[in-house]
Amino acid sequence: MGAAKQIRVKVNDVDHDAVIDPRTSLADFLRGELGLTGTHVGCEHGVCGVCNVLVDGRSVRSCLMLAVQADGRDVRTVEGLADGEKLHPIQEAFMEEYGLQCGFCTPGFMMSICELLERNPDPSDEEIMEVIGGSICRCTGYDSILRSVRTAAAKLGGARA
Repeated sequence: MGAAKQIRVKVNDVDHDAVIDPRTSLADFLRGELGLTGTHVGCEHGVCGVCNVLVDGRSVRSCLMLAVQADGRDVRTVEGLADGEKLHPIQEAFMEEYGLQCGFCTPGFMMSICELLERNPDPSDEEIMEVIGGSICRCTGYDSILRSVRTAAAKLGGARA
């Protein structure tokens, strides 16, 4: 183990101070240190997208980012989408449009879609496909996920479903 590093990171609007091994991935920090297990780990090579979280509003592969790189930054995970018991419109849309089956890839998709819709509330199908094409789903196919994004955009006041 290298020399432990002190970090301070805001996760889902809560500040966290931690002393960690500098080799700890952001995904492992979120899951192991903070208990935020909604961030899943798949390939651990940055290919599958299931570990996507937002760092300073941008989608990142948390399996490739070190936790020390998040020091002083704002991280948002799938747990940070809902407002208490009230689901976020993206979460509602995934349920309504059957955009998930096993659910393993769903948090990563939701976080990438969150970034997209916050930057562009009325994306074209091509823009949506470019974003969701960066994550791998082995259950649903992408039609239901595309419908989920359209529905989420409509719920957020953007595109029509």
